[in-house]
Amino acid sequence: MFKGTFTALITPFNGKKIDITAFEKLVKFQIGGGVDGIVINGTTGESPNIKEREIDEMYEIASGIKSDMKSGIKIIIGAGANSTEEVVKKTIHAHKLSPDGILSVTPYYNKPTQKGLIEHYKAAASAAGGTALILYNVPGRTGCNLTPDTVETLSHIDNITAVKEASANLAQISEIHIKACAGSKKGFSLLSGDDGLTLPILSLGGSGVISVTSNIAPALVKKCVSAFMAGDIISAREAHEKLFELNNALFIESNPIPVKTAAALMGLCSEEFRLPLTEISGENRIKLIETLKKYKLI
Repeated sequence: MFKGTFTALITPFNGKKIDITAFEKLVKFQIGGGVDGIVINGTTGESPNIKEREIDEMYEIASGIKSDMKSGIKIIIGAGANSTEEVVKKTIHAHKLSPDGILSVTPYYNKPTQKGLIEHYKAAASAAGGTALILYNVPGRTGCNLTPDTVETLSHIDNITAVKEASANLAQISEIHIKACAGSKKGFSLLSGDDGLTLPILSLGGSGVISVTSNIAPALVKKCVSAFMAGDIISAREAHEKLFELNNALFIESNPIPVKTAAALMGLCSEEFRLPLTEISGENRIKLIETLKKYKLI
C-alpha cells in the first residue's frame, strides 16, 4: 500500500545532460524534508524528454543516496506513453531496476475507450512483473478519463496497487474509493494528484499525495498529510491553508515550468528545460518570486 507524501521530482539539466550535482541535492532535500517517496521520470520530471540511460543514472544515484542516508524512502519510476507497445517497453525497463513502484499515466491524445484503457493497463501490469503499478489519471492533460468502474476492474489485477487521481472531480474520486479501495483486501490506495485538493481527497479516503509542491516545500506538504493521518484535522487544515497560495503559484503556467523555476530561485537546480517547455514568462516570474518571498523560500 502506498501511503504518505511522494514527490513528483523535477529533472535538473545541465546542457544536454542530467545535472548530477543538482539531482543529488534535490534527493537529499526530499529525504531531509521527511517525504515518504519520490517519483523519478514522472511527467513533472519532463518524462517525454528523458532517455532510458538517464533514468538508469537517476535511479542509481537516488538508490545510493537512500542507502548512504539510511532512508526508508520509496523510489517510483514513471513509465508512461500514448502507445501501449512503448509503455510495455518502458515498464519492462523500469522493472529491471527494481523500484518500489511504477507510475503509468493514461495514454494521451488518442482518447482510448474504457475497454482500451483496461487492455492497456493489463499489458503494462504484465510487463511490470512483480513491481507495483500505480495508475495515473489526469484528464486535463491527457484528454481521457479513468472512470471509477475502470479503476475498480483494474484494482483486481494483483500488482496494480494504487491510483493517482488528478481529475479534480471529487464525486468521481469518492466513487473510486467506494468501489476500488473500501473493500480492497490488498489495500488498494487512492493518492491525490492535485496539490490543491490533497486535503479533500484525504477526507474521501485518500492515503496520500504524489505532489508537485513538495519539490520546494516537502516538510509542509508532509505535515498536512501526516497530521490528517494522525487524526489531527485542525493541523492538517492549517497546513492545507498555508499551502494554498503556494500551490496556486506553482500552477500559474504549465507544470513543471513554475516549480522548476522556483527550485532554481532557491538554488536547488538551474532553470533549464527541454523543448517544447521554455522559461516562465516575465509577468509570472514576478508573481512567483513574490509568493516565494512570502513563504520565505528565497
